[in-house]
Amino acid sequence: MLRIIAMTNDQELVVDIPLHNLTGNEIKWFWVDFDCPTDEEIHMLESFFHFHPLAIEDCMHFLQRPKVDHYEDTQFFVLHSLHPVTLKAEEIDFFLGPRGIVTFHLVPSQEIEEAWKRILDPGIHKGKDHGYVAYLIMDKLVDNYFPTVYAIEDQLNELEGQGENKSNIQAITEQVYDIRADLLRIRRTVFPMRDLLYRIINSEKMAAMKDQQAYFTDIYDHLLKLTEMVESNREMTADLRDSYDSLRSNRMNAIMKTLTVITTIFMPLTFIAGVYGMNFVNMPELEWSPGYFVILGVMLTIGVGMYKWFKRKGWFD
Repeated sequence: MLRIIAMTNDQELVVDIPLHNLTGNEIKWFWVDFDCPTDEEIHMLESFFHFHPLAIEDCMHFLQRPKVDHYEDTQFFVLHSLHPVTLKAEEIDFFLGPRGIVTFHLVPSQEIEEAWKRILDPGIHKGKDHGYVAYLIMDKLVDNYFPTVYAIEDQLNELEGQGENKSNIQAITEQVYDIRADLLRIRRTVFPMRDLLYRIINSEKMAAMKDQQAYFTDIYDHLLKLTEMVESNREMTADLRDSYDSLRSNRMNAIMKTLTVITTIFMPLTFIAGVYGMNFVNMPELEWSPGYFVILGVMLTIGVGMYKWFKRKGWFD
């Protein structure tokens, strides 16, 4: 689907005008959105807009790293949005030229829809140009990162409060590793986007964005905050992981110590039972009438004595 917004020289916003009208002198700037385009519409990137073949190729080969490429008077941007459930990166591309912006995405984009509705607001588009459209798209992309990171922070705070729940350490540890994997996915998107915004606000080649310099600096500040949050959460997952691993190790050591004590107590008892279980004929103790009870008493005395000795040594603490 192809959607078009155009601003005339009379500051009138028109929607869905024919594509060939965009070349007229009465058009001040335009926004063309390729939303899940057909093959015929994709061909217009070359036949009508005459974009560079390498940029068109990047549009068709997902998933590129967030970047900006300069082609004569046009800049080509690759941006990433985050799927709110899977946290997979979804690519949004746009071309920024001297008179307009062309966005391209093979799957529906919530951020593009929000920016589209925003620019149609009469109180917003007055006095704005297509550089402001580029800002809106990036701003919506970055704003939609925050709910995901906040949700992960809530999960970590909840897990941190379960530190005394020693009966479910394995399940909690698995959750920590899952959260750490989610943070890694977010990190792979947020960090390149931060680097991209740094290039934008420090580049001399993007004249269309110069008027929006303060806005792009604000987006960069948001990305700096996001990177700090992601790194802080990763450090928290590392601390939680180490804590739960240590707790699990201590629990395992306590179990092994108990089993070792029990085994040690039964070693002399097993030895005595083994000796008198050999059934040799010349074993005088076998002929004693109280022999069975004497041996049991000896074994009980040894077992209780060793238990008290180990307890005094602190092996059961």
